Amino acid sequence: MTGHPFRLLPNPRHGVPGVVVLPEGGWRRARAAITAWPGYAPTPLIALGDVASALGLATVHYKDEAPRFGLGSFKALGGAHAVSRVMAQELARRGVAKDATPGELESGRYASETASITITCATDGNHGRSVAWGARRFGARCVIFVHRGVSQGRRDAIAAFGAEVREVPGNYDDSVRASDAAAREGGWLLVSDTSWPGYTEVPRDVMQGYRLMAEEALDALPAAPTHVFVQGGVGGVAAAVSVALRARHGRGPRLIVAEPERAACLLASAEAGAPTAVPGELDTIMAGLACGEPSLLAWQELERAAFAFMAIPDSAAIAAMRLLAGRELPIEAGESGVAGLAALALAAQDPAAQAVLGLGEGSRILIFGTEGATDRGLYERLVTAPDVDTSPIAPLLG
Repeated sequence: MTGHPFRLLPNPRHGVPGVVVLPEGGWRRARAAITAWPGYAPTPLIALGDVASALGLATVHYKDEAPRFGLGSFKALGGAHAVSRVMAQELARRGVAKDATPGELESGRYASETASITITCATDGNHGRSVAWGARRFGARCVIFVHRGVSQGRRDAIAAFGAEVREVPGNYDDSVRASDAAAREGGWLLVSDTSWPGYTEVPRDVMQGYRLMAEEALDALPAAPTHVFVQGGVGGVAAAVSVALRARHGRGPRLIVAEPERAACLLASAEAGAPTAVPGELDTIMAGLACGEPSLLAWQELERAAFAFMAIPDSAAIAAMRLLAGRELPIEAGESGVAGLAALALAAQDPAAQAVLGLGEGSRILIFGTEGATDRGLYERLVTAPDVDTSPIAPLLG
């Protein structure tokens, strides 16, 4: 859209038939397992009346994932669940236990065997933290691969759970390939949150965990949303939200997927009509969304279920963080966790975008705040730095 610092692409294939990405049986299994974990509780759904009023909307609700299991993000739901699944499958393969439960794994009942299992993955920060947490809980060794753009604070948070952190050259997608190669070479168990041909079942379990976040939000809403703004990345969480929305409300709510302008692989895929990689360093402050290649499973859902894709500038994310931090009742949100809010603010202030998305005074918006301040030092710098351009959503900052 000429003259505005964002891109909005209505999905040309919205509503076409597609495959079942997340079967209901797997969802029921994930829900039963995760809700039985010690410390489980639904995260808050917060009404942002001030934001709704400023943007001329009926309601805006924000699902705050910062308190999730003390890990600071929704990723706690997916990675750790998939770790318990692959470890149970490995024990069954070894003839140790037919179907070990998460509780049995956590009790140390099979500690002599689980100690010889190594779990691995690549991460921009939060997924690796969840996988490391799960590996420690269930008694396995853990090696996490990162690229140079992963902050030291996030690396330290992963290492705090006993994982070995290895840096590899390149970007996030290069670290995914490195973790896959290491798993093949070492006989390790790969727990990736992205999928590709021949590797789909573990990422499917990860996404089934993510779906719990969406179901909690839909349970708590006073009325069905008309629009849902959710982060992109490889697309896993957006696809999980999409599946939950369609199961509850059919094609009614409009799903808008928000990505960093420098790592908008889902928007690029929608333009091309097929999964498309975005090359380069993927240099964005929204580190958790700095992904250049879409997940195969996620794309199979989003290519027909997403209503639109948006690519937004880093400055909008920083401004959204400040908006939430400066409220009368402050909300701590990390730079990747505010992409949906930033996209909403940009679209709702642009007449052409309003028309494309059907935003207006009757719109009921659901946003997912997918992370809190997962790197405390970086968070403090971003919400207080005087030289950051916040002009994209300046009207909301007062």
